[in-house]
Amino acid sequence: MIKEDLERVNKRGPNDLEETIDKLNKQVEFLQGKCREAGAAIIDQANKIKNLEHEIDRLAEENTNLTTMLKK
Repeated sequence: MIKEDLERVNKRGPNDLEETIDKLNKQVEFLQGKCREAGAAIIDQANKIKNLEHEIDRLAEENTNLTTMLKK
């Protein structure tokens, strides 16, 4: 810690409400950023699931067609 930090702590004290509010505001900003990241990841996963479902449907139809052709 530098001298200015020590002076700031001495002026406010360890349980100063302004310091607590500042810490909580920083925590809110951090958590909001993490929530945005999580939301983006969820959207990405949903898109991947949708694409995989389409691929499964396509492959199932192709499998059905090949099975039908081999029976004839």
